[in-house]
Amino acid sequence: MDHTNHEHNGHNEQKGKNEHHGPSHTNATEKEADVQERHGSHDQQEKNFDHGSHETHESHKSHENHDHTSMVNDFKVRFFVSLLITVPILLLSPMIQMFLGIDFSFPGDHYLLFFLSTVLFVYGGKPFLTGSVKELKEKTPGMMTLISLAIIVAYLYSSISVIFFDGIEFFWELATLIVIMLLGHWIEMKSVQGASRSLEELVKLMPEEAHLIRENGEISDVPVSTLKSGDRILIKPGEKIPVDGVVFDGISSVNESMITGESVPVEKGRGDVVIGGSINGEGIIKFTVNRVGQETFLSQVMKLVREAQSSKSKTQRLADKAAGWLFYIAVSAGTITFLAWMAVTGDLGYAMERAVTVIIISCPHALGLAIPLVTAVSAGIGAKKGLLIRNRAAFENARTISTVVFDKTGTLTEGEFGITDIHAIAVTQDELLEIVYALEAQSEHPIAKGIVRVGRMRNLPLKEVVNYQNITGMGLKGQVEGKEIMIAGPAYLRTEQILFDEGDYEKLAQEGKTVIFVLEGKKLLGLIALSDMVKEDAKEAVERLKEMNIDSYMLTGDNRRVAAYVGEQLNITQVYAEVLPQEKAEKIEEIQKTKGRVAMTGDGVNDAPALAKSDLGIAIGAGTDVAIETADIILVKSNPLDVVYLLKLSRATYRKMIQNLIWATGYNAIALPLAAGVLINQGIVISPALGAVLMSLSTIVVAINARLLKIE
Repeated sequence: MDHTNHEHNGHNEQKGKNEHHGPSHTNATEKEADVQERHGSHDQQEKNFDHGSHETHESHKSHENHDHTSMVNDFKVRFFVSLLITVPILLLSPMIQMFLGIDFSFPGDHYLLFFLSTVLFVYGGKPFLTGSVKELKEKTPGMMTLISLAIIVAYLYSSISVIFFDGIEFFWELATLIVIMLLGHWIEMKSVQGASRSLEELVKLMPEEAHLIRENGEISDVPVSTLKSGDRILIKPGEKIPVDGVVFDGISSVNESMITGESVPVEKGRGDVVIGGSINGEGIIKFTVNRVGQETFLSQVMKLVREAQSSKSKTQRLADKAAGWLFYIAVSAGTITFLAWMAVTGDLGYAMERAVTVIIISCPHALGLAIPLVTAVSAGIGAKKGLLIRNRAAFENARTISTVVFDKTGTLTEGEFGITDIHAIAVTQDELLEIVYALEAQSEHPIAKGIVRVGRMRNLPLKEVVNYQNITGMGLKGQVEGKEIMIAGPAYLRTEQILFDEGDYEKLAQEGKTVIFVLEGKKLLGLIALSDMVKEDAKEAVERLKEMNIDSYMLTGDNRRVAAYVGEQLNITQVYAEVLPQEKAEKIEEIQKTKGRVAMTGDGVNDAPALAKSDLGIAIGAGTDVAIETADIILVKSNPLDVVYLLKLSRATYRKMIQNLIWATGYNAIALPLAAGVLINQGIVISPALGAVLMSLSTIVVAINARLLKIE
């Protein structure tokens, strides 16, 4: 089976392509030359992605737990322990008792309150205190610094009040602030972790054992985790390939769709690379393991997951920026308030109380939940739709995308053959298709599978074939109902001087269709044209993007006629064809200069430079490791409509984040001056109790607003 001229899921669309009996997506002369090697060698150079051997599901999980999961669990434990300590702190706080109209006071209760608050301050506040040290070292005070300032001031002032004089204590404020901030961090980290669970499902599909060929030729089953580079592995028909390697014996077609997103099986022979996780066809192959450890494909995927988990959204940085400003405001306002009240009243205790109230109010509890809650909700919505957000900053900035550039094969098209035309000459269309169906049912070639699929859909009878032959460079041959049938390409007909309609053939060829001719002896029975079918949802995706005022472009390595034909079907007017991989990135940059922010959607090695260059890189399906590594968003499903959903979700998410930031910080503009006592002569001042109420209301509003996130 020759893979020289059919565009194949974007993996160098001018090289790694499928050819069957007849022409593919090149000009007629090239097609005739290529059809001479219908089942020839596969040009695998563009397929050597250096995928590594896969780890077992258990090793993957332990690797995952070592990093992000352990951090999530740490915040989870700190949150629940702190919550348990907070309950008695609230019950023992005089202001909370006064607010609730209850009295739980007893001798020494202040010291118990002080002890519990000290434990909470040290244990629950540790992540924020250590984080603030890092922020201050980098001279970029943000969320951690603001939280630390508030809890330190609240703790020190309250401790002094308990030990040295009978003043207002803020232990309740300290406790609730720590608990809510821990909850916010836990929610956000957990939501990002949840988005990566689809990758765990991939690992579950991996085989646990492999057939190891020992030096004496004996075959024994061993755990995949024990394999090392250089080991020789046997793969039986229908089995999943456990690790990556290079074939040294046997020939078989391999379905790599789970790994690369390619739905068309690829023939593998001596010297070809096989990818762990792909499924072997009907042949038996033997290969040598060439990738282990951190070089494995799965390790690369896990690296992407860790990046997704640790990536910090631009809006989160906006929250940090807001927190940074609030830090400076808190310090300044607190200092001014203290000095002003000392000058006016000379009452140290009252001046400190006003200053502390101002500083604590400057750190709104809701700020810690403003972004995490929206992140959690959007991650949940995205996960249900099959969106793996690798880079949250790119995801949120997707709201400004003005142009989406699509790769063709595997993105806008199915990546598998379907029948487009049946031209019967000496028989009826059904008779022609029945004959072809009978012969092609014996083959595992992608074109054969396309025909077999149609035959089964039409419930055609499967006729018996005698003396079936797969003639390399010519086509298929066999006897159907006693008649000698041959399926071949145009070059064979010309060689045998069998006349056919050149104009009809050329028209189909110019549309990028593969044409096969059916012969009975020297008699032409008809021809069938096949092509990579346009996805059902592709046209709707383009139309809906247009409704969002987003332009759609096509960027492909295929020839201009094929690209124009697909573009016409999808109403895409801006089509760039015959573009080499390095030129794709240049074309993206060119579009950016004229159209603004650009998203690139692709799945192949040749798309990687463009994915990296674009403002938003979207990998369709599993994609190749190179494509995934350079993409910002991975669409678990291969539905073009998910691009539309992604952009709408981005817009909705950003709106909610901005709304929550406003709710979380907006009341400070009013609360701070009132807490400082600007209107105290008018009898208006924010007491600690009223501050607690405002804080609670703001937090509730932020939580409800986040839950209302939905797609228009």
